Amino acid sequence: MFNNSIRIGALTAALLLGACQGEEASEPPQQRAPQAVKIVPHEVSYATDTVRVEAVGTARARASATIQAEVAGEVLAVNFTAGDKVSRGDVLIRLESRAEQLAVEQAEVARADAQRLIDRYNRVSTPGVIAGNELDRAEAAYDAAEIQLSIARDALGDRTIRAPFSGYVGLTDIDPGARVTPDTVLTRLDDRDVLYVDFPVPEQTFGRIGAGDVFEVEPFSNPDKTYEAEVLTIDSAIDTQTRAYTVRTAIDNSEDQLRPGMSFRIGFELPGQQYPSVPEASIVWGGDGAFVWAVKNGETTRVPVTIVNRTEGMVLVRGDIPEGSWIVEEGVQKVRQGTPVEMPASRNVRPVATNGLASGGQAAAQP
Repeated sequence: MFNNSIRIGALTAALLLGACQGEEASEPPQQRAPQAVKIVPHEVSYATDTVRVEAVGTARARASATIQAEVAGEVLAVNFTAGDKVSRGDVLIRLESRAEQLAVEQAEVARADAQRLIDRYNRVSTPGVIAGNELDRAEAAYDAAEIQLSIARDALGDRTIRAPFSGYVGLTDIDPGARVTPDTVLTRLDDRDVLYVDFPVPEQTFGRIGAGDVFEVEPFSNPDKTYEAEVLTIDSAIDTQTRAYTVRTAIDNSEDQLRPGMSFRIGFELPGQQYPSVPEASIVWGGDGAFVWAVKNGETTRVPVTIVNRTEGMVLVRGDIPEGSWIVEEGVQKVRQGTPVEMPASRNVRPVATNGLASGGQAAAQP
């Protein structure tokens, strides 16, 4: 009986032990907190995007004209040599003008005769001797003679070709005795004291260049020499084919070292907008584009970005990344959305809240 009692007690103890073990097995295991990932962070700073503009322009004179005669005729004299500097109104070429001179003299005689008749009528003091209509006809004859004289003088003036403005005359193939017509090119006249140079500039720079801006240009004929080109005006439209607009500049050529038609190279940088500057290694590419891992409250947050420009290992991006916030520079492959990160002891992460993004929480592990 004692042995039975012992067996019953042992069996009961075994059953109780099994029940306890079953209860322990049914309890869920305790979840462990995720371990912080070590990263190399980068504090975001902003940098200005610059646009490099390089273009080629062709110079033209401030004023330029092709000299031609108004009428046909024989050349009597050529009063210039190629390269001469002339003033406005100087005589360049004279055409044979004997008939026109005679027409002027005839018109002067007719005007003088009409004036004498008017004077004779005015000296008669007796009323009624001279009819009023006779005096009217005499005055009308004088007016007609005056008009004919003006026409004759204009015709005579057309036989003399003068410089329309001050400048330098070019080559000519016309010699005395040659016959010319209004279609004959006599020479060319250029006012090259100031040269205009037009440059095509990309559309994205529109609004950043204004009248009065000064750029340095290099002539292709002498790349070691530079000249200052001042912006005079900007074209009113953008070319739909080239997506560029024209900027007209002026170059002082008072020393007469340059010539119209020369080509000039221009190159300059224009400051643009400011963008976050991040290391190139921090850019991650996903199925929906590029992004960076921002550090927010000690955890990583995915922030989509658009690349604006690349410069020497750094990338200017467009995205919701405040200046002074922190992103993951090295270790991007080890983090996911919400991964706790461990900042190096030398990094003091300060919270920054801008544009709705608070970044840079305390490090997961204290130094």
